[in-house]
Parts: sequence; C-alpha cells; structure tokens
Amino acid sequence: MTNRNFIVALLIVVSLSSCGGDDYTYTPIEFPDDATTVEEPNITDEALLDLTQETTFTYFWDYAESNSGAAKERYHPKDPQKDAQVVTTGGSGFGLMAILVGIERGFITREQGVERIEKILDFFTAADRFHGAWPHWLNGSTGNVIPFSEKDDGGDLVETAFLAQGLICISEYFKNGSEAEKELANKATELWEGVEWNWYTQNQNALYWHWSPTYSFDINLELKGYNETLITFILAAASTDYSIDKEVYTQGWASNGGIASNANQYGYPLVVNHAGGSNYGGPLFWAHYSYLGLNPKELSDQYVNYWTANVNHTKINLNYSIENPKGFKDYSENCWGLTASYSRNNDGSIGYNAHQPSNDIGVISPTAAISSIVYTPEESLKAMRYFYSHKDKLLGPAGFYDAFSPEYNFWVADAYLAIDQGPQIIMIENYRSGLLWNLFMQSEAVQNGLQKLGF
Repeated sequence: MTNRNFIVALLIVVSLSSCGGDDYTYTPIEFPDDATTVEEPNITDEALLDLTQETTFTYFWDYAESNSGAAKERYHPKDPQKDAQVVTTGGSGFGLMAILVGIERGFITREQGVERIEKILDFFTAADRFHGAWPHWLNGSTGNVIPFSEKDDGGDLVETAFLAQGLICISEYFKNGSEAEKELANKATELWEGVEWNWYTQNQNALYWHWSPTYSFDINLELKGYNETLITFILAAASTDYSIDKEVYTQGWASNGGIASNANQYGYPLVVNHAGGSNYGGPLFWAHYSYLGLNPKELSDQYVNYWTANVNHTKINLNYSIENPKGFKDYSENCWGLTASYSRNNDGSIGYNAHQPSNDIGVISPTAAISSIVYTPEESLKAMRYFYSHKDKLLGPAGFYDAFSPEYNFWVADAYLAIDQGPQIIMIENYRSGLLWNLFMQSEAVQNGLQKLGF
C-alpha cells in the first residue's frame, strides 16, 4: 500500500473508528439563536470535576450492556434499545478503568466493582477471539463477533490493545487483595497475555490492524504513527509469549525516525508527523486513547518526547479555536475541542466525523477538551465551565452529550459513545490522583516492553 493510500485508508478508519456508521436518524436538539446567553456558573473546580466524573461513570455502570456488563458501543437516551446488544471491545477496556475510578471515588463499593468486573471478564473469556485478539464489536448476549464492516469480521488489534490496557490496570489494582480479588487479577492477566501480537506482523517489521478468518489480512492496514495506536506496540513488546521485535516498532510505528516533525504552529512545535499531513495535528483523541494508562510524562524514545507532542497537539487545537479562521459562533478559549465524535450532517441529522482543524465544520466535542485536562488543566477547566454553563442543553444522564454546535442554533447531538465518555473520567482521575497511570506503569510487563523498545 502506498503512503498516500495508507493515509486515505487510515482517515477512513479514523472516521469510523470505534463508532462505525450510525444509520439511526432522529432530530437532535436545536435551540433559539439567543440560547447561548448564559451566566457564569457558580460551582467550584473540584465540584465540577466530581460532577463530570460521576455523571460520566453512569455510562459504564447504569447503561452497560445488560448481559455482559461490558460497555455498549453507543447510548441514545431517546432510544435506549438502539444497538443495545452491541459491545465495544476498546470501550470496555475504558469501562474497566472507569470502574476503578468509581471504586476510588465512592460511586460504588469495592464489592460491587469486583462483582461487575468478574461478569465482564467472564464475558470476554468466552467471547470470540482471533489469534487471541477480540473483534471491534461483540454481541453482548452471545459473545459472537458483530462485523464492523464486510471484511472486518475478525481480530481488531487496536481495540484489543485498548481492552488490554484496562485489563492490566485491573490486574495491578487487585493483585494484593483478597483471594477472590487475586483470582480476578490473575484472570485479567491471562486474558491480555493470550493475545498473539506477533501473528499480526505477517512476519514483517510491522503490525497490522485486522485479521479475518474469512479474508485473512485483506484489509492490510498497517499501524504507523502518529495516531492513536502507540499503546498497541507497547503491549506487543510487553507480551511474554507473543512479543514483537524492536524493529517492528522502529520500522513500523516510527518509520525509522520519519515520525518526527519539524513543523510549527502558533509557536508550538508539532513534534510528530500526524497521519493526514496537517501541521495543525489530527483529532485530539490521538492524545488520549493510548495514554489512559500509559503515562506520557517523561515518555521518550530516540525520536520523540511524547509528553511534548501531546501538550503541543492540544495547545495547537486550542489556539486554532481561538483564532477561529472560519468564524464559527462561540469558538474561543472557553469553547474549544475538535476530535472524532458524533457530528451534524448538512441536513441537521446526526452523523459521525473526525473533527480536526483540517476538517472543521463548526462542531465541538466536549470529550476533546475534558480529556485533555492532563495537558492543559486551566484551559480544560475553562471549557468545562462553558459546557456546564449550558448544562440545561449539554448535560444529560451519562455526562456531557457527545457533540454540539453553537453555529447552528446550538444544535446538540444528545447521544453518547463509549470511546468518548471513557477518556473523560479516566483523564480527570489521572489529573487528580494519577490512579490509572500509576497502576499501568507499575506493571513489570509494561516496563519490560518499554525497555525493549528503547523508552
């Protein structure tokens, strides 16, 4: 596959990644033109963080898939039965981490958390796997694969990595607990250690996203930086039985140093070449998904300082909204955040789009700014205050709704996606206590993987 074709293919995947097509059509909320006039919200920063974490937690607790206890791909409050059986593998990894936050914050008891996690791990133990990797979607009632697309009916290595990130945190959290908790920790370890990461190299110095029992490696989408897939290489190197060679990382992800960039925007070095080639950086979830457990602070290899890359990516995204070259209503230091999420179609219906400075249609995704709080704490809190000031429109039963647009009469996509809700509760916790970073980074296997790849 040529570089250009790879980029095109990758952007298609980004546009669909973890969400897929949503053929459900309804009329999202729209408000009068004067609806954006609000008073400064009277709430402390700590109370706002508490509120955001607790409401977002309900996505993974109250609105989890009923049979498996795992995370649903999506939740539409107006139609709660829509895709109610569709379990997301990566989003469930985020959900496992969210449950640990729920225990620590007192949203649930430790005993409740253990019971739910046991249910989730039992489900993934029995669910379809393909050379150890789980598919993108599973049927929560049967554990059978739900094809994400025609040829994507087998293992999804990136979604599997997001789940494994959560499993490692579970293992570290419970490994010194009661006998039942130690058993739970061991089960989590066995699950992630069963992934045959090296199968997905096709015996090359590369990792490939998909394998199908019907179509084999026909999708042929190689993982190359910079995007959301770094965690996949770390875990593949960390594996005891199915580890990859360092060259898979250096020649694959890092392109032998080609990942590094000299580009600069708003005075901030971009640091890495983002897939798609924009000097403004890609969607902000690229700075979130791999770093929910993997701590980017002091994370450097021979080519890149990932903390600097993520901080600058976020600040470039913020400054783009402050500059607001397209003149969209309300874009500012208070209203910002472009990432992949639900979106507004031209006819006002709900769709999905990989929002970023090079693909800006006037839609803000709250998860973008909220999940960036570890990189831009003051700026993210300003955005959260803006979202909260519109809580009558933006705050729903499972946290802030997925997307909105002041430009179009304050249009709101009053729906949720697991992969957008999860990073909010997790990154807020990493900002407050470092919980998930500490758990993941204390894993001996993770440290071995990082060392093997030269971090």
